[in-house]
Amino acid sequence: MTSTGIRLHAPAPGWALDADVVVVGSGVAGLTAALRCEAAGLRTVVVTKARLDDGSTRWAQGGIAAALGEGDTPEQHLDDTLVAGAGLCDPEAVRILVTEGPDAVRRLIETGAHFDESTEGGLALTREGGHHRRRIAHAGGDATGAEISRALVEAVRARGLRTVENALVLDLLTDAEGRTAGVTLHVMGEGQHDGVGAVHAPAVILATGGMGQVFSATTNPSVSTGDGVALALRAGAEVSDLEFVQFHPTVLFLGPDAEGQQPLVSEAVRGEGAHLVDADGVRFMEGQHELAELAPRDIVAKGILRRMLERDAEHMYLDARHFGAEMWESRFPTILAACRSHGIDPVTEPIPVAPAAHYASGGVRTDAAGRTTVPGLYACGEVACTGVHGANRLASNSLLEGLVYAERIAADIAASHADDVLHARVPAPLPHPAHPAHPLLPPESRLAIQRIMTEGAGVLRSADSLTRAAERLHHLHTEAREALRDHGKTSEPGVDTWEATNLMCVARVLVAAAARREETRGCHWREDHADRDDTAWARHIVVRLNPDRTLAVHTTDTPEFPPTVQTPRPTQRPQEQ
Repeated sequence: MTSTGIRLHAPAPGWALDADVVVVGSGVAGLTAALRCEAAGLRTVVVTKARLDDGSTRWAQGGIAAALGEGDTPEQHLDDTLVAGAGLCDPEAVRILVTEGPDAVRRLIETGAHFDESTEGGLALTREGGHHRRRIAHAGGDATGAEISRALVEAVRARGLRTVENALVLDLLTDAEGRTAGVTLHVMGEGQHDGVGAVHAPAVILATGGMGQVFSATTNPSVSTGDGVALALRAGAEVSDLEFVQFHPTVLFLGPDAEGQQPLVSEAVRGEGAHLVDADGVRFMEGQHELAELAPRDIVAKGILRRMLERDAEHMYLDARHFGAEMWESRFPTILAACRSHGIDPVTEPIPVAPAAHYASGGVRTDAAGRTTVPGLYACGEVACTGVHGANRLASNSLLEGLVYAERIAADIAASHADDVLHARVPAPLPHPAHPAHPLLPPESRLAIQRIMTEGAGVLRSADSLTRAAERLHHLHTEAREALRDHGKTSEPGVDTWEATNLMCVARVLVAAAARREETRGCHWREDHADRDDTAWARHIVVRLNPDRTLAVHTTDTPEFPPTVQTPRPTQRPQEQ
Protein backbone atom coordinates (compact mmCIF):
# COMPACT_ATOMS: atom_id res chain seq x y z
CA MET A 1 0.00 0.00 0.00
CA THR A 2 1.54 3.32 -1.07
CA SER A 3 1.10 6.57 0.81
CA THR A 4 -1.17 9.23 -0.65
CA GLY A 5 1.48 11.86 -0.06
CA ILE A 6 -1.20 14.05 1.55
CA ARG A 7 -0.55 15.73 4.88
CA LEU A 8 -2.36 18.38 6.86
CA HIS A 9 -1.02 21.88 6.42
CA ALA A 10 1.12 22.47 9.50
CA PRO A 11 4.47 23.99 10.48
CA ALA A 12 7.51 21.75 10.27
CA PRO A 13 8.24 19.85 13.52
CA GLY A 14 10.33 21.94 15.87
CA TRP A 15 11.24 19.13 18.27
CA ALA A 16 11.38 15.34 18.23
CA LEU A 17 11.39 12.29 20.49
CA ASP A 18 12.61 8.80 19.66
CA ALA A 19 10.83 5.62 20.71
CA ASP A 20 10.22 2.00 19.77
CA VAL A 21 6.48 2.53 19.72
CA VAL A 22 4.17 5.52 19.98
CA VAL A 23 0.60 5.01 21.20
CA VAL A 24 -1.90 7.67 20.12
CA GLY A 25 -4.80 7.76 22.55
CA SER A 26 -5.31 7.12 26.24
CA GLY A 27 -8.51 5.12 26.56
CA VAL A 28 -8.71 1.47 27.54
CA ALA A 29 -7.14 0.37 24.23
CA GLY A 30 -4.29 2.88 24.18
CA LEU A 31 -3.20 2.56 27.80
CA THR A 32 -3.48 -1.23 27.78
CA ALA A 33 -1.29 -1.38 24.68
CA ALA A 34 1.19 1.06 26.22
CA LEU A 35 1.47 -0.88 29.48
CA ARG A 36 2.00 -4.18 27.65
CA CYS A 37 4.60 -2.66 25.31
CA GLU A 38 6.48 -1.11 28.22
CA ALA A 39 6.39 -4.43 30.10
CA ALA A 40 7.99 -6.05 27.05
CA GLY A 41 10.91 -3.63 27.28
CA LEU A 42 9.87 -1.33 24.46
CA ARG A 43 10.52 2.39 24.72
CA THR A 44 6.93 3.60 24.68
CA VAL A 45 5.50 7.10 24.33
CA VAL A 46 1.80 7.84 24.86
CA VAL A 47 0.35 10.81 23.00
CA THR A 48 -3.16 11.96 23.94
CA LYS A 49 -5.34 14.79 22.74
CA ALA A 50 -6.40 16.06 26.16
CA ARG A 51 -5.48 14.70 29.59
CA LEU A 52 -4.79 11.01 30.05
CA ASP A 53 -8.29 10.38 31.44
CA ASP A 54 -10.26 12.58 29.02
CA GLY A 55 -11.15 10.11 26.27
CA SER A 56 -14.35 8.17 25.61
CA THR A 57 -13.50 5.33 28.00
CA ARG A 58 -14.33 7.32 31.11
CA TRP A 59 -17.82 8.03 29.76
CA ALA A 60 -18.67 4.32 29.43
CA GLN A 61 -21.46 3.56 31.88
CA GLY A 62 -22.83 0.05 31.42
CA GLY A 63 -19.74 -2.10 31.77
CA ILE A 64 -17.55 -4.67 30.08
CA ALA A 65 -18.93 -7.90 28.64
CA ALA A 66 -17.22 -11.26 29.20
CA ALA A 67 -18.26 -14.83 29.98
CA LEU A 68 -17.40 -14.62 33.68
CA GLY A 69 -20.66 -15.80 35.26
CA GLU A 70 -21.71 -19.25 36.32
CA GLY A 71 -23.15 -21.19 33.39
CA ASP A 72 -21.99 -18.66 30.82
CA THR A 73 -19.52 -19.64 28.11
CA PRO A 74 -17.50 -17.89 25.39
CA GLU A 75 -19.59 -19.81 22.85
CA GLN A 76 -22.79 -18.19 24.13
CA HIS A 77 -21.11 -14.78 24.07
CA LEU A 78 -19.98 -15.48 20.51
CA ASP A 79 -23.52 -16.38 19.44
CA ASP A 80 -24.97 -13.15 20.85
CA THR A 81 -22.23 -11.08 19.19
CA LEU A 82 -22.78 -12.69 15.79
CA VAL A 83 -26.54 -12.12 15.97
CA ALA A 84 -26.07 -8.44 16.84
CA GLY A 85 -23.54 -8.03 14.01
CA ALA A 86 -26.22 -8.94 11.43
CA GLY A 87 -24.12 -11.24 9.27
CA LEU A 88 -21.00 -9.09 8.90
CA CYS A 89 -18.90 -10.06 11.92
CA ASP A 90 -15.66 -11.92 11.30
CA PRO A 91 -16.32 -15.14 13.27
CA GLU A 92 -12.64 -15.69 14.00
CA ALA A 93 -12.23 -12.12 15.30
CA VAL A 94 -15.24 -12.64 17.56
CA ARG A 95 -13.90 -15.99 18.77
CA ILE A 96 -10.64 -14.29 19.73
CA LEU A 97 -12.62 -11.65 21.62
CA VAL A 98 -14.81 -14.00 23.62
CA THR A 99 -12.16 -16.63 24.40
CA GLU A 100 -9.38 -14.22 25.38
CA GLY A 101 -11.77 -11.75 26.98
CA PRO A 102 -12.29 -13.31 30.43
CA ASP A 103 -8.57 -13.49 31.18
CA ALA A 104 -8.07 -9.97 29.82
CA VAL A 105 -10.67 -8.71 32.31
CA ARG A 106 -8.92 -10.59 35.11
CA ARG A 107 -5.64 -8.93 34.15
CA LEU A 108 -7.40 -5.57 34.21
CA ILE A 109 -8.52 -6.34 37.76
CA GLU A 110 -4.92 -7.27 38.64
CA THR A 111 -3.88 -3.89 37.23
CA GLY A 112 -6.09 -2.23 39.84
CA ALA A 113 -9.61 -1.87 38.47
CA HIS A 114 -12.29 -2.50 41.10
CA PHE A 115 -15.60 -3.89 39.86
CA ASP A 116 -18.83 -4.09 41.82
CA GLU A 117 -19.31 -7.33 43.74
CA SER A 118 -22.41 -9.32 44.54
CA THR A 119 -23.50 -10.13 48.09
CA GLU A 120 -21.83 -13.54 47.65
CA GLY A 121 -18.49 -11.86 46.96
CA GLY A 122 -18.11 -12.53 43.22
CA LEU A 123 -18.53 -10.04 40.40
CA ALA A 124 -21.95 -8.43 40.21
CA LEU A 125 -23.06 -9.05 36.63
CA THR A 126 -25.90 -7.33 34.82
CA ARG A 127 -27.55 -7.80 31.44
CA GLU A 128 -27.82 -5.49 28.45
CA GLY A 129 -29.45 -5.51 25.04
CA GLY A 130 -28.69 -8.49 22.82
CA HIS A 131 -27.22 -10.58 25.66
CA HIS A 132 -29.06 -13.72 26.72
CA ARG A 133 -27.10 -13.88 29.98
CA ARG A 134 -26.00 -11.54 32.73
CA ARG A 135 -22.37 -11.05 31.72
CA ILE A 136 -21.73 -7.31 32.12
CA ALA A 137 -19.24 -6.45 34.86
CA HIS A 138 -19.65 -2.90 36.14
CA ALA A 139 -18.02 -0.48 38.58
CA GLY A 140 -19.42 2.30 40.74
CA GLY A 141 -22.90 1.30 39.64
CA ASP A 142 -22.80 3.09 36.30
CA ALA A 143 -19.25 4.51 36.30
CA THR A 144 -17.37 1.57 34.79
CA GLY A 145 -15.37 3.56 32.28
CA ALA A 146 -14.26 6.07 34.89
CA GLU A 147 -12.95 3.28 37.12
CA ILE A 148 -11.12 1.53 34.27
CA SER A 149 -9.59 4.83 33.20
CA ARG A 150 -8.51 5.58 36.77
CA ALA A 151 -6.82 2.21 37.18
CA LEU A 152 -4.98 2.37 33.87
CA VAL A 153 -3.87 5.99 34.29
CA GLU A 154 -2.51 5.19 37.75
CA ALA A 155 -0.65 2.19 36.35
CA VAL A 156 0.86 4.27 33.53
CA ARG A 157 2.05 6.91 35.97
CA ALA A 158 3.36 4.32 38.41
CA ARG A 159 5.41 2.71 35.65
CA GLY A 160 6.78 6.10 34.60
CA LEU A 161 5.72 5.86 30.97
CA ARG A 162 6.55 8.89 28.90
CA THR A 163 3.36 10.78 28.02
CA VAL A 164 2.60 13.82 25.92
CA GLU A 165 -0.77 15.26 26.93
CA ASN A 166 -2.88 17.93 25.19
CA ALA A 167 -1.39 16.86 21.87
CA LEU A 168 -3.37 16.54 18.65
CA VAL A 169 -1.82 13.98 16.31
CA LEU A 170 -1.49 15.33 12.77
CA ASP A 171 -0.02 12.81 10.33
CA LEU A 172 1.84 9.56 10.03
CA LEU A 173 5.49 9.79 9.10
CA THR A 174 6.79 7.20 6.65
CA ASP A 175 10.24 6.39 5.34
CA ALA A 176 11.38 5.94 1.74
CA GLU A 177 10.19 2.31 1.78
CA GLY A 178 6.67 3.24 2.83
CA ARG A 179 7.06 1.98 6.39
CA THR A 180 5.87 3.78 9.48
CA ALA A 181 8.41 6.20 10.93
CA GLY A 182 6.36 7.92 13.64
CA VAL A 183 3.86 10.77 13.84
CA THR A 184 3.72 14.54 13.82
CA LEU A 185 1.70 16.22 16.54
CA HIS A 186 0.79 19.60 17.93
CA VAL A 187 1.01 20.23 21.66
CA MET A 188 -1.52 22.75 22.89
CA GLY A 189 -0.72 25.25 25.61
CA GLU A 190 2.04 24.96 28.12
CA GLY A 191 4.04 21.82 28.57
CA GLN A 192 7.40 20.21 28.05
CA HIS A 193 6.94 20.69 24.33
CA ASP A 194 4.86 23.34 22.61
CA GLY A 195 3.79 23.62 19.01
CA VAL A 196 4.35 21.03 16.29
CA GLY A 197 6.80 18.23 16.93
CA ALA A 198 7.38 14.60 16.05
CA VAL A 199 7.77 11.23 17.71
CA HIS A 200 10.00 9.00 15.59
CA ALA A 201 9.19 5.31 15.97
CA PRO A 202 8.94 2.25 13.70
CA ALA A 203 5.58 1.26 15.22
CA VAL A 204 2.52 3.47 15.74
CA ILE A 205 -0.64 2.31 17.52
CA LEU A 206 -3.76 4.32 16.74
CA ALA A 207 -6.18 4.22 19.67
CA THR A 208 -7.81 7.59 19.05
CA GLY A 209 -11.41 6.57 19.73
CA GLY A 210 -14.46 7.51 17.71
CA MET A 211 -15.83 10.16 15.40
CA GLY A 212 -19.22 10.93 16.97
CA GLN A 213 -18.62 14.66 16.62
CA VAL A 214 -19.33 14.30 12.90
CA PHE A 215 -23.01 14.48 13.95
CA SER A 216 -24.80 17.31 15.75
CA ALA A 217 -25.89 15.24 18.76
CA THR A 218 -23.68 12.48 20.13
CA THR A 219 -22.69 10.77 23.34
CA ASN A 220 -19.02 11.26 22.39
CA PRO A 221 -16.81 13.91 24.01
CA SER A 222 -15.74 16.94 22.00
CA VAL A 223 -12.34 15.38 21.23
CA SER A 224 -13.94 12.55 19.17
CA THR A 225 -13.38 14.11 15.74
CA GLY A 226 -12.21 11.08 13.75
CA ASP A 227 -8.55 12.12 13.85
CA GLY A 228 -7.22 8.55 13.73
CA VAL A 229 -9.33 7.48 10.75
CA ALA A 230 -8.42 10.65 8.86
CA LEU A 231 -4.71 10.19 9.60
CA ALA A 232 -4.86 6.57 8.45
CA LEU A 233 -6.61 7.52 5.20
CA ARG A 234 -4.00 10.16 4.42
CA ALA A 235 -1.31 7.57 5.14
CA GLY A 236 -2.84 5.23 2.53
CA ALA A 237 -4.57 2.80 4.90
CA GLU A 238 -7.91 1.20 4.14
CA VAL A 239 -11.02 1.76 6.23
CA SER A 240 -14.06 -0.49 6.26
CA ASP A 241 -17.69 -0.54 7.41
CA LEU A 242 -17.78 3.17 8.19
CA GLU A 243 -21.47 3.33 7.27
CA PHE A 244 -22.30 1.36 10.42
CA VAL A 245 -22.57 4.12 13.02
CA GLN A 246 -24.49 2.97 16.05
CA PHE A 247 -27.07 5.40 17.37
CA HIS A 248 -27.63 4.67 21.04
CA PRO A 249 -31.39 4.26 21.61
CA THR A 250 -31.64 5.99 24.97
CA VAL A 251 -29.89 9.35 25.12
CA LEU A 252 -31.37 12.02 27.38
CA PHE A 253 -33.47 14.28 25.14
CA LEU A 254 -32.51 17.92 25.75
CA GLY A 255 -34.59 19.50 23.00
CA PRO A 256 -34.72 19.36 19.20
CA ASP A 257 -31.89 21.88 18.81
CA ALA A 258 -29.48 20.30 21.29
CA GLU A 259 -25.99 19.90 19.87
CA GLY A 260 -22.69 18.48 21.07
CA GLN A 261 -22.21 15.81 23.70
CA GLN A 262 -25.49 14.54 25.16
CA PRO A 263 -25.98 12.53 28.41
CA LEU A 264 -26.23 8.79 27.89
CA VAL A 265 -28.83 6.69 29.72
CA SER A 266 -27.09 3.33 29.86
CA GLU A 267 -28.57 0.19 28.39
CA ALA A 268 -28.02 -1.33 31.82
CA VAL A 269 -31.05 0.66 33.03
CA ARG A 270 -33.16 -1.44 30.66
CA GLY A 271 -31.15 -4.48 31.70
CA GLU A 272 -32.36 -3.95 35.24
CA GLY A 273 -36.00 -3.73 34.14
CA ALA A 274 -36.80 -0.22 32.86
CA HIS A 275 -39.45 0.02 30.13
CA LEU A 276 -39.64 2.08 26.97
CA VAL A 277 -43.03 3.79 26.70
CA ASP A 278 -44.74 6.47 24.64
CA ALA A 279 -46.54 9.51 26.02
CA ASP A 280 -49.55 7.32 26.86
CA GLY A 281 -47.44 4.87 28.83
CA VAL A 282 -47.67 2.10 26.20
CA ARG A 283 -44.70 -0.32 25.98
CA PHE A 284 -44.17 -0.24 22.22
CA MET A 285 -41.19 -2.64 22.01
CA GLU A 286 -43.26 -5.63 23.10
CA GLY A 287 -44.06 -7.77 20.09
CA GLN A 288 -41.29 -6.21 17.96
CA HIS A 289 -38.57 -8.59 19.22
CA GLU A 290 -38.34 -11.55 21.57
CA LEU A 291 -36.14 -9.48 23.91
CA ALA A 292 -38.41 -6.38 23.75
CA GLU A 293 -36.45 -3.45 25.26
CA LEU A 294 -33.36 -5.67 25.44
CA ALA A 295 -33.18 -6.33 21.70
CA PRO A 296 -29.90 -5.31 19.97
CA ARG A 297 -29.40 -1.57 19.83
CA ASP A 298 -30.19 -1.10 16.16
CA ILE A 299 -33.59 -2.73 16.62
CA VAL A 300 -34.44 -0.64 19.69
CA ALA A 301 -33.30 2.59 18.01
CA LYS A 302 -35.48 1.83 14.99
CA GLY A 303 -38.40 0.94 17.27
CA ILE A 304 -38.11 4.28 19.06
CA LEU A 305 -37.83 6.25 15.82
CA ARG A 306 -40.81 4.46 14.27
CA ARG A 307 -42.95 5.25 17.30
CA MET A 308 -41.80 8.87 17.17
CA LEU A 309 -42.85 9.08 13.53
CA GLU A 310 -46.19 7.39 14.23
CA ARG A 311 -46.96 9.77 17.09
CA ASP A 312 -45.33 12.86 15.55
CA ALA A 313 -43.26 13.04 18.74
CA GLU A 314 -39.75 14.36 19.35
CA HIS A 315 -38.87 11.65 21.84
CA MET A 316 -40.07 8.61 23.77
CA TYR A 317 -39.74 7.82 27.48
CA LEU A 318 -37.75 5.38 29.61
CA ASP A 319 -39.77 4.51 32.71
CA ALA A 320 -37.86 3.21 35.72
CA ARG A 321 -39.89 4.78 38.50
CA HIS A 322 -40.46 1.31 39.95
CA PHE A 323 -36.74 1.12 40.81
CA GLY A 324 -37.27 3.44 43.75
CA ALA A 325 -34.88 6.03 45.14
CA GLU A 326 -32.52 3.57 46.83
CA MET A 327 -31.81 1.56 43.68
CA TRP A 328 -31.37 4.68 41.57
CA GLU A 329 -28.90 6.14 44.05
CA SER A 330 -26.86 2.97 44.49
CA ARG A 331 -26.96 1.38 41.02
CA PHE A 332 -27.16 4.41 38.70
CA PRO A 333 -25.82 7.44 40.59
CA THR A 334 -24.17 9.01 37.53
CA ILE A 335 -27.30 8.84 35.38
CA LEU A 336 -29.47 10.02 38.25
CA ALA A 337 -27.26 13.08 38.75
CA ALA A 338 -27.19 13.85 35.01
CA CYS A 339 -30.98 13.68 34.75
CA ARG A 340 -31.54 15.81 37.84
CA SER A 341 -29.06 18.40 36.57
CA HIS A 342 -31.41 18.84 33.60
CA GLY A 343 -34.53 19.07 35.73
CA ILE A 344 -35.70 15.46 35.40
CA ASP A 345 -36.08 13.11 38.38
CA PRO A 346 -36.16 9.46 37.26
CA VAL A 347 -37.41 8.42 40.68
CA THR A 348 -40.71 10.21 40.12
CA GLU A 349 -41.04 10.67 36.34
CA PRO A 350 -40.16 8.90 33.07
CA ILE A 351 -36.97 10.01 31.31
CA PRO A 352 -37.36 11.59 27.83
CA VAL A 353 -35.03 9.75 25.44
CA ALA A 354 -34.16 9.71 21.73
CA PRO A 355 -31.39 8.07 19.65
CA ALA A 356 -28.08 9.91 19.17
CA ALA A 357 -24.78 9.00 17.49
CA HIS A 358 -22.80 6.75 19.79
CA TYR A 359 -20.26 4.33 18.33
CA ALA A 360 -18.48 3.65 15.03
CA SER A 361 -18.58 -0.08 14.35
CA GLY A 362 -16.27 0.41 11.37
CA GLY A 363 -12.88 2.07 11.16
CA VAL A 364 -9.29 1.43 10.08
CA ARG A 365 -9.16 -2.13 8.77
CA THR A 366 -6.91 -4.49 10.75
CA ASP A 367 -6.05 -8.14 11.02
CA ALA A 368 -6.11 -10.29 14.16
CA ALA A 369 -2.85 -8.73 15.35
CA GLY A 370 -4.13 -5.18 14.89
CA ARG A 371 -1.99 -4.55 11.80
CA THR A 372 -3.38 -2.16 9.19
CA THR A 373 -2.57 -2.11 5.48
CA VAL A 374 0.35 0.28 6.19
CA PRO A 375 3.47 -1.52 7.50
CA GLY A 376 4.16 -0.56 11.11
CA LEU A 377 0.77 1.10 11.66
CA TYR A 378 -1.60 -0.62 14.10
CA ALA A 379 -5.09 0.29 15.28
CA CYS A 380 -7.29 -0.84 18.16
CA GLY A 381 -10.41 0.26 19.98
CA GLU A 382 -13.14 2.30 18.32
CA VAL A 383 -10.83 3.68 15.62
CA ALA A 384 -10.26 0.15 14.31
CA CYS A 385 -12.36 -2.30 12.31
CA THR A 386 -11.25 -5.71 13.58
CA GLY A 387 -14.34 -7.49 12.28
CA VAL A 388 -15.72 -8.01 15.79
CA HIS A 389 -18.75 -5.72 15.54
CA GLY A 390 -20.03 -6.32 12.02
CA ALA A 391 -23.04 -4.15 11.22
CA ASN A 392 -23.92 -3.40 14.84
CA ARG A 393 -21.88 -3.60 18.05
CA LEU A 394 -23.21 -5.77 20.86
CA ALA A 395 -23.59 -3.78 24.09
CA SER A 396 -20.44 -3.57 26.26
CA ASN A 397 -18.21 -5.38 23.76
CA SER A 398 -16.29 -2.17 23.08
CA LEU A 399 -14.23 -2.06 26.27
CA LEU A 400 -13.48 -5.77 25.89
CA GLU A 401 -12.33 -5.31 22.29
CA GLY A 402 -10.01 -2.53 23.41
CA LEU A 403 -8.46 -4.79 26.03
CA VAL A 404 -8.09 -7.94 23.95
CA TYR A 405 -6.77 -6.41 20.74
CA ALA A 406 -4.44 -3.98 22.53
CA GLU A 407 -2.79 -6.98 24.16
CA ARG A 408 -2.49 -8.73 20.79
CA ILE A 409 -0.89 -5.65 19.20
CA ALA A 410 1.66 -5.37 22.01
CA ALA A 411 2.52 -9.04 21.61
CA ASP A 412 3.03 -8.62 17.86
CA ILE A 413 5.27 -5.57 18.26
CA ALA A 414 7.25 -7.28 21.02
CA ALA A 415 7.78 -10.34 18.82
CA SER A 416 8.99 -8.13 15.95
CA HIS A 417 11.32 -6.33 18.34
CA ALA A 418 12.67 -9.63 19.62
CA ASP A 419 13.40 -10.64 16.04
CA ASP A 420 15.28 -7.34 15.70
CA VAL A 421 13.04 -6.36 12.79
CA LEU A 422 12.06 -3.05 14.35
CA HIS A 423 15.00 -2.39 16.64
CA ALA A 424 17.60 -2.57 13.88
CA ARG A 425 15.97 0.16 11.85
CA VAL A 426 16.05 3.79 12.91
CA PRO A 427 13.24 5.38 10.89
CA ALA A 428 14.25 8.24 8.62
CA PRO A 429 11.00 9.99 7.68
CA LEU A 430 10.48 11.72 4.39
CA PRO A 431 11.00 15.49 4.60
CA HIS A 432 8.23 17.87 5.58
CA PRO A 433 6.45 19.39 2.53
CA ALA A 434 7.52 22.94 1.73
CA HIS A 435 4.02 24.08 0.79
CA PRO A 436 0.48 23.26 1.96
CA ALA A 437 -0.50 19.85 0.59
CA HIS A 438 -3.98 19.61 2.05
CA PRO A 439 -6.32 22.60 2.41
CA LEU A 440 -7.65 23.30 5.89
CA LEU A 441 -11.31 24.09 6.42
CA PRO A 442 -12.30 27.14 8.48
CA PRO A 443 -13.46 26.41 12.05
CA GLU A 444 -17.10 27.23 11.25
CA SER A 445 -17.16 24.28 8.84
CA ARG A 446 -17.42 21.93 11.83
CA LEU A 447 -20.97 23.00 12.61
CA ALA A 448 -21.93 22.89 8.93
CA ILE A 449 -20.57 19.33 8.56
CA GLN A 450 -22.42 18.17 11.67
CA ARG A 451 -25.74 19.51 10.43
CA ILE A 452 -25.22 18.08 6.94
CA MET A 453 -24.48 14.65 8.39
CA THR A 454 -27.36 14.70 10.87
CA GLU A 455 -29.84 15.63 8.16
CA GLY A 456 -28.51 13.36 5.43
CA ALA A 457 -26.73 10.41 7.06
CA GLY A 458 -28.33 10.11 10.49
CA VAL A 459 -30.48 7.28 11.84
CA LEU A 460 -32.70 7.18 8.74
CA ARG A 461 -31.05 7.46 5.31
CA SER A 462 -32.06 7.36 1.66
CA ALA A 463 -30.47 7.83 -1.74
CA ASP A 464 -31.85 11.38 -1.87
CA SER A 465 -30.65 12.36 1.60
CA LEU A 466 -27.19 10.91 1.00
CA THR A 467 -26.91 12.58 -2.41
CA ARG A 468 -27.75 15.94 -0.86
CA ALA A 469 -25.23 15.34 1.93
CA ALA A 470 -22.52 14.39 -0.57
CA GLU A 471 -23.19 17.48 -2.68
CA ARG A 472 -23.06 19.82 0.31
CA LEU A 473 -19.88 18.23 1.63
CA HIS A 474 -18.34 18.43 -1.86
CA HIS A 475 -19.13 22.14 -1.99
CA LEU A 476 -17.32 22.80 1.30
CA HIS A 477 -14.41 20.60 0.25
CA THR A 478 -14.13 22.19 -3.21
CA GLU A 479 -14.17 25.74 -1.85
CA ALA A 480 -11.14 24.95 0.30
CA ARG A 481 -9.31 23.17 -2.54
CA GLU A 482 -9.89 25.97 -5.02
CA ALA A 483 -8.73 28.63 -2.56
CA LEU A 484 -5.49 26.70 -2.14
CA ARG A 485 -5.05 25.93 -5.84
CA ASP A 486 -5.92 29.35 -7.22
CA HIS A 487 -4.64 31.65 -4.51
CA GLY A 488 -2.30 29.52 -2.42
CA LYS A 489 -4.48 30.27 0.59
CA THR A 490 -5.85 27.99 3.25
CA SER A 491 -7.20 28.48 6.75
CA GLU A 492 -4.59 29.06 9.42
CA PRO A 493 -3.20 25.85 10.95
CA GLY A 494 -4.67 25.23 14.39
CA VAL A 495 -6.68 22.75 16.41
CA ASP A 496 -10.04 24.04 15.16
CA THR A 497 -9.07 23.89 11.49
CA TRP A 498 -7.33 20.50 11.78
CA GLU A 499 -10.36 19.01 13.53
CA ALA A 500 -12.79 20.44 10.97
CA THR A 501 -10.64 19.04 8.16
CA ASN A 502 -10.53 15.61 9.80
CA LEU A 503 -14.31 15.66 10.25
CA MET A 504 -14.72 16.45 6.55
CA CYS A 505 -12.53 13.49 5.64
CA VAL A 506 -14.48 10.94 7.69
CA ALA A 507 -17.84 12.48 6.68
CA ARG A 508 -17.06 12.02 2.99
CA VAL A 509 -16.12 8.37 3.52
CA LEU A 510 -19.16 7.64 5.66
CA VAL A 511 -21.55 9.15 3.13
CA ALA A 512 -19.89 7.33 0.22
CA ALA A 513 -20.14 3.97 2.00
CA ALA A 514 -23.73 4.59 3.10
CA ALA A 515 -24.74 5.50 -0.44
CA ARG A 516 -23.08 2.38 -1.84
CA ARG A 517 -24.85 -0.02 0.59
CA GLU A 518 -28.35 -0.28 -0.86
CA GLU A 519 -29.99 -2.27 1.91
CA THR A 520 -30.95 -2.01 5.57
CA ARG A 521 -28.63 -3.95 7.87
CA GLY A 522 -27.69 -3.46 11.51
CA CYS A 523 -27.39 0.21 12.31
CA HIS A 524 -27.46 1.24 8.62
CA TRP A 525 -31.12 2.02 7.87
CA ARG A 526 -32.12 2.91 4.30
CA GLU A 527 -35.79 3.90 4.01
CA ASP A 528 -35.57 3.34 0.23
CA HIS A 529 -34.09 -0.16 0.68
CA ALA A 530 -35.92 -1.39 3.76
CA ASP A 531 -34.85 -5.05 3.63
CA ARG A 532 -31.63 -6.86 4.38
CA ASP A 533 -30.15 -8.34 1.20
CA ASP A 534 -27.66 -11.12 1.93
CA THR A 535 -27.30 -12.05 -1.74
CA ALA A 536 -25.94 -8.66 -2.79
CA TRP A 537 -24.72 -7.11 0.44
CA ALA A 538 -23.33 -9.76 2.79
CA ARG A 539 -19.96 -8.14 2.20
CA HIS A 540 -17.87 -5.16 3.29
CA ILE A 541 -17.33 -1.73 1.78
CA VAL A 542 -13.66 -0.74 1.84
CA VAL A 543 -12.48 2.82 1.17
CA ARG A 544 -9.09 4.41 0.71
CA LEU A 545 -7.98 7.91 -0.23
CA ASN A 546 -6.34 8.54 -3.60
CA PRO A 547 -3.41 10.98 -3.99
CA ASP A 548 -5.78 13.42 -5.77
CA ARG A 549 -8.05 13.29 -2.67
CA THR A 550 -10.81 11.36 -4.44
CA LEU A 551 -12.15 8.24 -2.74
CA ALA A 552 -11.54 4.70 -3.99
CA VAL A 553 -14.57 2.68 -2.88
CA HIS A 554 -14.86 -1.04 -3.47
CA THR A 555 -16.98 -3.89 -2.17
CA THR A 556 -15.54 -7.22 -1.11
CA ASP A 557 -16.75 -10.33 -2.92
CA THR A 558 -17.67 -12.19 0.28
CA PRO A 559 -18.31 -11.44 3.98
CA GLU A 560 -14.64 -12.30 4.61
CA PHE A 561 -12.12 -9.48 4.90
CA PRO A 562 -9.18 -9.63 2.50
CA PRO A 563 -5.81 -9.91 4.29
CA THR A 564 -3.93 -6.78 5.29
CA VAL A 565 -0.94 -7.37 3.03
CA GLN A 566 2.09 -5.69 4.60
CA THR A 567 4.40 -5.57 1.58
CA PRO A 568 6.00 -2.11 1.51
CA ARG A 569 6.33 -0.28 -1.78
CA PRO A 570 8.21 2.90 -2.65
CA THR A 571 6.17 5.78 -1.35
CA GLN A 572 5.45 9.09 -3.04
CA ARG A 573 6.99 12.18 -1.59
CA PRO A 574 4.44 14.57 -0.07
CA GLN A 575 2.74 16.60 -2.77
CA GLU A 576 3.51 20.27 -2.90
CA GLN A 577 0.44 21.91 -4.40
